[in-house]
Amino acid sequence: MKYIYTALFTPIEDGSGYYAKVPDLPGCITTGNSLSDAIDQITDAMSAWLVVAEDEGEPIAPPSPQEKLSVDGGTICSLISADTIEYRAQTDTRAVRKNVSLPSWMVRLADKRGINCSQVLQDALRTLLDNSTIAHTH
Repeated sequence: MKYIYTALFTPIEDGSGYYAKVPDLPGCITTGNSLSDAIDQITDAMSAWLVVAEDEGEPIAPPSPQEKLSVDGGTICSLISADTIEYRAQTDTRAVRKNVSLPSWMVRLADKRGINCSQVLQDALRTLLDNSTIAHTH
């Protein structure tokens, strides 16, 4: 799934970086030693938060419009996107064996042509999963 939320970046008092949070996702908070690092860190934190929520069947709040967020002076607002399918592909690289049934003629032809059936299945599933995502934006 693809999501877009507003993240808030507040400078740390001693100038050592930024606090970052996504107000719509409770507990989605991190820090970075620069604004760029804070953006990377909150993107990772938001992606992980959303993956866990999807896996646990937890409700995922829709993004609040920026004008409805309570923002302190000096805080920077930025839209952050997360693609949980892409995040899973990058972070969960375990292989799981699945048995599939194919017609014998298809297996023979695939073997003759050097086609990796496992890779073809992965590619096809990835395409189907990517095409079935819905962007959550307001």
